Amino acid sequence: MPSERDNYARVQEWAQVPCGMTLFGVADMKPLVSTLAGVSGSTRTRCRSAVSLGVPLLNSVIDDIEDHPTALYVHHYRQVNYLLDRAALTLSSLIQEQGAWAMPIGASQIIDWQNLTAHISHREVAAAAGLGWWGRNNLLVHPRYGSRIRLVTVLTDLPLCHDQPHPGNCGTCRRCLDICPANAIHEQREQFDLAACTEQLRTFKKRHNLPHYVCGLCIRACAGPNGPVP
Repeated sequence: MPSERDNYARVQEWAQVPCGMTLFGVADMKPLVSTLAGVSGSTRTRCRSAVSLGVPLLNSVIDDIEDHPTALYVHHYRQVNYLLDRAALTLSSLIQEQGAWAMPIGASQIIDWQNLTAHISHREVAAAAGLGWWGRNNLLVHPRYGSRIRLVTVLTDLPLCHDQPHPGNCGTCRRCLDICPANAIHEQREQFDLAACTEQLRTFKKRHNLPHYVCGLCIRACAGPNGPVP
């Protein structure tokens, strides 16, 4: 029987080829299972690990954002979500072929529109899987790509070794505070004003006739490949 480390190496290889993912990590679901929403009790019992997958967004699209989300960004956001969902489905199918259980969680599937929450926080899974840390902007900050990434999650009972949380932090960088039009971002992440951010998303959607609740301004401000990330 393959060891947890052997399984980890195999799943990581699958995540890269054929799934085409740049970012990969595995989180222990024990401390996260209580955050799962909209799933059955049997699913809560079975999910032992959460595989976090991700890809960087294109700098050309993100840097084109000025004071509001653009049509280019909305299209890019949607296409990256499709890519992530196909990767999660493919990886889940490959794991299932090994006789294990796996469930893909949609990259951007809202189940509570009042609070804009999903089945699970991909950011929280990615942080637990060591892909980055929670930034002041309430997004995951990757040490290379900043917040210019999108994420998806696969739950599984396949025995896998688990990654450890990343030790980094935002340090002295406060660029996201200055650019946020809702003044939702503050010195501490715990002070993030979700209600103000959500209202700004609704305003952008209505004002610019957008099909999604998106912004992108703090993502544009956050580090990027050449930014000063600790």
